[in-house]
Amino acid sequence: MHTMWKGSIQFGLVSIPIKMHAATEDKDVSFRTLHEKCKTPIRYEKVCPVCEEKVEKDDLVKGYETTSGGFVIVSQEEIESLRKETNEKAVEILDFIDIDEIDPIYFNRSYYLGPNEGGSKAYSLLRKALEDSRKVGVAKIMIRSKEQLALLRVYNNTLLMETLHYPDEIRNAADVPNVPEAENVEEKELETAKLLIDQLTAAFKPEKYEDEYRQKLLNLIEAKENGEEVVETKEEPRKDNVTNLMEALQASVDKNKKKTTDKKTKKAPAAKKRQTAPKKKAT
Repeated sequence: MHTMWKGSIQFGLVSIPIKMHAATEDKDVSFRTLHEKCKTPIRYEKVCPVCEEKVEKDDLVKGYETTSGGFVIVSQEEIESLRKETNEKAVEILDFIDIDEIDPIYFNRSYYLGPNEGGSKAYSLLRKALEDSRKVGVAKIMIRSKEQLALLRVYNNTLLMETLHYPDEIRNAADVPNVPEAENVEEKELETAKLLIDQLTAAFKPEKYEDEYRQKLLNLIEAKENGEEVVETKEEPRKDNVTNLMEALQASVDKNKKKTTDKKTKKAPAAKKRQTAPKKKAT
């Protein structure tokens, strides 16, 4: 697993040398943009619209756009100076809290933390302490020129770091338009909806879910690569006779009842056959 960062966890006066690895990977199917005529990948160049000339990397500076439309120029040296003040290559644990106190909206990205040379004992100590206390650590870390708020917890016997959004990065839910304030719900509709939830309740098994669109896209690409003719299958049109919310809920409940009944019916004949099987005659 590729190491993307090296540093340490600051746990009180304890320093744990660690290596950081990406815990997730993006599996989106990406495409290159080609020139239709010759099928050559298009090259994008930085061009100044005023000078009308190509701009090289050394000719670029960073500018922050102000509300008036102007720019404040900040040099790379100034940025590096600020970065050195906060970047000590350490995950500094600030507090320990219960994970239930954090709403999932704050979670951003996940990283595995493994012990670096000489850090195994202290790593095991922190892991065991987090497990026994059922706490998670709130920390700060500098990643890619940004000071990140983070959370340390144990996942499958490994320390996992979740970067968190800062509170001012979370948009106000009250700004979402057309959200009804009053609960205008009929009791019968509510009971039917809760029945449907009960029918669809299951243990979370992530392996049973898959990206169907991505798989179809990969199949299409493979078929084209092998020179096969790609035929698009026509799906049977869905019958939609539902006229109101109650009918939709009841139709969903009935559909799930039918699935359960069909499963029981399929098992029944096999059981009946075992019961009526003729006994062997005694010799």
